[in-house]
Amino acid sequence: LEEGQVVIMIHCGSRGLGHQVATDYINSMSKEYGKRSDGLENAPIKSELGKKYFGAMNAAANFAFANKQVITHFVREDLKKYFPEFEAEVVYDICHNIAKFEKHNNVVGRERLGEVGKDAAPVVALGKGEKKTILVMRKGATRAFGPGREEIPEDYRKVGQPVLLPGSMGTASYVLVGTKDAEDKSWGSCAHGAGRAASRTKMREKLSFEDAVADMEKRGVFVEAGRRKGMVEESPFSYKDVTEVVRVCDGVGLGRKVVSLSPVLVVIG
Repeated sequence: LEEGQVVIMIHCGSRGLGHQVATDYINSMSKEYGKRSDGLENAPIKSELGKKYFGAMNAAANFAFANKQVITHFVREDLKKYFPEFEAEVVYDICHNIAKFEKHNNVVGRERLGEVGKDAAPVVALGKGEKKTILVMRKGATRAFGPGREEIPEDYRKVGQPVLLPGSMGTASYVLVGTKDAEDKSWGSCAHGAGRAASRTKMREKLSFEDAVADMEKRGVFVEAGRRKGMVEESPFSYKDVTEVVRVCDGVGLGRKVVSLSPVLVVIG
């Protein structure tokens, strides 16, 4: 990444597949182990149901990665029509709703792999201990490993894992780099974005499509929206101050700031 460079950020998931997988297995876990009062249904990862869910989640994640690759291809092909010499290399590809088996050396506490239901406790607690393999579930968080981890591609291994932290279609987005501090403090995790300040439903009640368009015009950002609803739901008013979120992440050592990206053109479904 270089100062003054044009950067394209693509944010997509597995469409309805990931949501459907989660809904189906939450229902199955509730039937098998009882419904939890906090809504955090779960199953032992070594159980038959746990293994099936993990496989289904991986399938949804693979769909999302493939979806991103297809979109990247079409972006390249389309831009070549206007800029024949256009080239674009993928800087990094990462997800923020996924579970991964990882080795960590700061894990102590009782294993709870066999305990589920309303009284189940977290799998492990933070602290100093022997390195062991655990299942890290990141929801609304993204991995942020520090330098040296073998999971990081060789190009970035010496500096740490790239962290993509989007803001909104009217504010900056950021690229950070993972740290050793994050591995000690959060099992190598950092925020994945600004985070919503208001729900989609609330934004549809508060903001009209015309006002959302006028706001983006005022910001000098051109938006191509596939649906009026998306224009309202993803308005910058829906999100927290991403600059403050990044300042905190950098300040506590979960991710080190690299670059700030300012929006010029946004395409939203």
